[in-house]
Amino acid sequence: MMTTSAPTRPDSERRRERRERQRDAATPPPMQPIRYQTPRYQLLERAALQRIHDQSMKILGELGIDFYDEEARAILAAHGVKIVGETAFFSEEVLMSAVSKAPATFTQLARNPANNVTIGGDSAVFAPVYGPPFVIDLDRGRREAKLEDFHNFVKLTYMTPFLHHSGGTVVEPTDEPVATRHLDMLFAHIKYSDKAFMGSVTAPENAADSVTMAEMLFGAERIRKDPALLSLINVSSPRRFDDRMLGAIKVYAKARQALLITPFLMAGAMSPVSLAGTLALQNAEALAGIALCQMITPGMPVVYGSFMTNIDLQSGAPVFGSPESQLALVAGRQMADFYGLPFRSGGAFSSSKITDAQAGYESIQVMLPTVLSQVNFVLHAAGWLENGLTAGYEKFVLDCEMLGMYHVWAKGIDLSDEAFAFDAMQEVAPGGHFLGTQHTMRHFRTAFYRAELFDYNSAEQWELDGSLDTAQRANRKWKKVLADYQPPPLDPVVEAELLDFMVRRKRQLGFG
Repeated sequence: MMTTSAPTRPDSERRRERRERQRDAATPPPMQPIRYQTPRYQLLERAALQRIHDQSMKILGELGIDFYDEEARAILAAHGVKIVGETAFFSEEVLMSAVSKAPATFTQLARNPANNVTIGGDSAVFAPVYGPPFVIDLDRGRREAKLEDFHNFVKLTYMTPFLHHSGGTVVEPTDEPVATRHLDMLFAHIKYSDKAFMGSVTAPENAADSVTMAEMLFGAERIRKDPALLSLINVSSPRRFDDRMLGAIKVYAKARQALLITPFLMAGAMSPVSLAGTLALQNAEALAGIALCQMITPGMPVVYGSFMTNIDLQSGAPVFGSPESQLALVAGRQMADFYGLPFRSGGAFSSSKITDAQAGYESIQVMLPTVLSQVNFVLHAAGWLENGLTAGYEKFVLDCEMLGMYHVWAKGIDLSDEAFAFDAMQEVAPGGHFLGTQHTMRHFRTAFYRAELFDYNSAEQWELDGSLDTAQRANRKWKKVLADYQPPPLDPVVEAELLDFMVRRKRQLGFG
């Protein structure tokens, strides 16, 4: 019997189909914002919050906060803060007058207006890991982070709908000079993503460069109305703001760019071993920084931040995912509410060195109270390993699966007439099934969250598919995402201006 083969299609047709597949694969799904529709978990009564506040006022009034910057101290003094040497002593009246000027919510601009984010209220913003000098994946193991890794994580963040913000120093690109790497990181956020991003705080000059580049991208007048930058100010706990952070505060506050004022506390080392003492100290430090911001530019957007865990008192090592840190997280959220401020905390934290069970358990232990207490800005929501020293490629995409689940959680339960599905019950006789009902057909694509990287098959099918564990599936996933990636369009005139500025700045700094 004679057989005929299928006709050969022209090369141009095959190329067109390939381009279409690549285009479709490279288009990221729309960002999925979170607006919490569930009750907010509360741990402390109003009287307990007042007690923490009163203790914080005692710390601020009797012990004070050191400010290692002469101009900052002069600003504080001009607003009625008592200065003795480098220490600022706040009265409750002066402090609360300043803090009350901060807005409860604000909008941060993104290059794509559809990706603007609201920070505060019942909104949540998830951002990737920040700051690791190392990266790890199944193929090459643990190694120093390079600029290529920074680009990769920005692209991975851009391609997921469950991260709303591009972040800041996603990893530390150690192959670039310290003095100029902030320029390359800022440009990467602008070039390879169109989500909101963070500014540099490593020096006041770097903060000024961040503002300049944001002005080129959005316009100077536009970013004075709504900030284009959100930057991380860590308090050098206990009870001091160093000159580097104060320099960045002054630059961003004068430009009316948003700041995360975040005490960096590890109970047992930088704060007492007791949660009550730690919460009072955290509150005092955060409020002091927020007050300074409002004294520089009243009404500028700020976020009350908390980065708190504890150390292992036997080894001295930090512990992530501890129950104490989760209790402090929930209480910190309530303290931010006490003052009407947006709150930053949480993250997919883990002390594990690899993407294993410990990494998963610890990350869930922190993210669950983060979502239950409805944290507004979540830094380190994906990729964190080894106490923040390492960003994991496989961990990153697995964390994004978890974030997708929390997006569903935040919606609560739909109690609409459609959700009660009475028409489906009319179709199904006793003992029947709902698989083929019209209601199921209307909703089968969206009814349940399906984690792509989790295996729901039988053991036999799992073996036939190669017996892959979650890390191996995640390894395939991040590679595919990067292979499919295409950058969002960027105005070539703006891009040329940014590149020209970077060249000039690098020359001024002695590079290039």
